[in-house]
Amino acid sequence: MSHGNPPPSPHHLDYLLPWQSSEQAPPDRPPSPTDAPAPAPGRHGDLRRLRTAYRLLRRIATFTALGYFVAFLLLSGFAKELMDVPLFGGLNLGMALGLLQLPVTVLAIVVYERTARRTVDPLAARIRRAGAAR
Repeated sequence: MSHGNPPPSPHHLDYLLPWQSSEQAPPDRPPSPTDAPAPAPGRHGDLRRLRTAYRLLRRIATFTALGYFVAFLLLSGFAKELMDVPLFGGLNLGMALGLLQLPVTVLAIVVYERTARRTVDPLAARIRRAGAAR
């Protein structure tokens, strides 16, 4: 067990993420005027694809969970006759839709995680590798 200094807090200004380096790699040769500058991070194609994929992912998850909840609220407020339709036993349609809120939210979380692992995480890993190679 190591009793050295603990790692810095992630909230500390000098904290570096695992893929960041604390020292600049020395250039192999001095830069020449003909060298093309590195693309700005905001214009980099992979970063643009990552932002787009993440934005789409957030929207789908948000609209799934919140959309269902808003639909439930609107039905509860404006379609009371529909919500009072008995299904079986003492359960009516309104209660059934209310009970489905939790599974719909869990489904939104599962879809979010699965889509993130398939699309967003590989893009982020590729950008990290490209940054580490520089």
